[in-house]
Amino acid sequence: MKTSKIIAAAALSLLAAAGAQAETYDGVHSRVSANSRAEVNAQAVAAAHSANPYAEGVSSRVAPALTASTDRAGVRAEAVAAAHSANPYAEGYAQGAAPVLASTVDRATVRAEARAAARGIDQLAL
Repeated sequence: MKTSKIIAAAALSLLAAAGAQAETYDGVHSRVSANSRAEVNAQAVAAAHSANPYAEGVSSRVAPALTASTDRAGVRAEAVAAAHSANPYAEGYAQGAAPVLASTVDRATVRAEARAAARGIDQLAL
């Protein structure tokens, strides 16, 4: 028990010694500027009224109005033509819609099998 207390005290004293080191205080720094107060004020006014040199290129100015390459009626006509054309997402030209696949089992049989499986009477034939 005494050994663990000695080790703990040594660890705490090391932490305290490491934390005791601090920076030195140099006091208040003197002015380094060669400009007078009036010159600095004039520069500040000029900078305040000029463009922002640190702004992003996109957001520094008001965006100009965009002009369209085609008129509204032309764009609408293209949209209507595209909507009435074949499947725009098909991989080949003019594939059209997917065909409806015919089943060999009628609807009543499928419903009966589903009800039986829901009640736990019979399992679906997979």
